[in-house]
Amino acid sequence: MFLLTFAFSHIVAVSASGYNGITIVLDAGHGGRDGGSVGVNGTIEKEINLKYTLALKEKLVSAGYRVELTRKTDDGLYLESAKNKKMSDLNARMEIIKRANPNLVISIHMNSFSSPSAHGASTYYRSGDESGQIVSDLIQQSLNTYLGAPSTKGKVGDYYILNESYYTAVLIECGFLSNPEEERLLNTDEYLKKFVDAVYNGILLYFG
Repeated sequence: MFLLTFAFSHIVAVSASGYNGITIVLDAGHGGRDGGSVGVNGTIEKEINLKYTLALKEKLVSAGYRVELTRKTDDGLYLESAKNKKMSDLNARMEIIKRANPNLVISIHMNSFSSPSAHGASTYYRSGDESGQIVSDLIQQSLNTYLGAPSTKGKVGDYYILNESYYTAVLIECGFLSNPEEERLLNTDEYLKKFVDAVYNGILLYFG
């Protein structure tokens, strides 16, 4: 059971007991040979994805959620013998998700674009996933409140981790590494905490 306290526009949840019966899989994008995007000042996406994922896990576990990770280290999940290591990695992630049988899947990524002015966190769900759209919208609205994200609604995203999931799934692009100021913010503890609080509150509203 959770006690909800409303303070301004923020929501604080206090776990009144242990495990709350909800399982969430957190997926840190990229890993190993696949570094993902590289920021204008050298931030490597796979590394910061994992940092954000582990911080969100800590928050959720402390609130009573069961959290499973697809990736716990810098390593990728592909077989070294695989010819297509990207697909091998993605298939391994899906197997972990299936074994966990989660109530929600959240994949964490960082964005990049040719224009350095592109900015803001955004959420995505697969087409036709009504529950995914709901939680995507709630997390996006919370990101808007905490971080001033430019959108208040989630978007349909054509991503493997969403399209192949049998479960409610959301992919979050935490910000743009191609934007020098946003890259700097993404590497600060203050921004990380705001992001974790925003996503956590979006999750709390969905399950609450």
